[in-house]
Amino acid sequence: MEEIAFTMKLKPGVAVEYQRRHDEIWPELSAALVEAGIRDYSIYLDRATGTLFAVQKRIANHTAHELPGLPVMKRWWAYMADLMETNPDNSPVAVPLAKVFHME
Repeated sequence: MEEIAFTMKLKPGVAVEYQRRHDEIWPELSAALVEAGIRDYSIYLDRATGTLFAVQKRIANHTAHELPGLPVMKRWWAYMADLMETNPDNSPVAVPLAKVFHME
């Protein structure tokens, strides 16, 4: 299983709304993530800075790279764009992180 981590950034004052929208994540989006091979996905918030820290675990033959082309993903990005730093296509600005330590 592949594990990746990345950061994203919330706009000031929107943490409660960000949480609410994720508490009500669309079933079709959850299904698309699972179909793409994502088996575990967590997002953590540093409330002091608005930085989101995300971790995904993906199966070996995942198709996560195809998610940006899906209509449901584009709709989700547009729905979340008012809360986050985004790219011109509404995708969140995501900064990949390098793993420097792991312990099981």
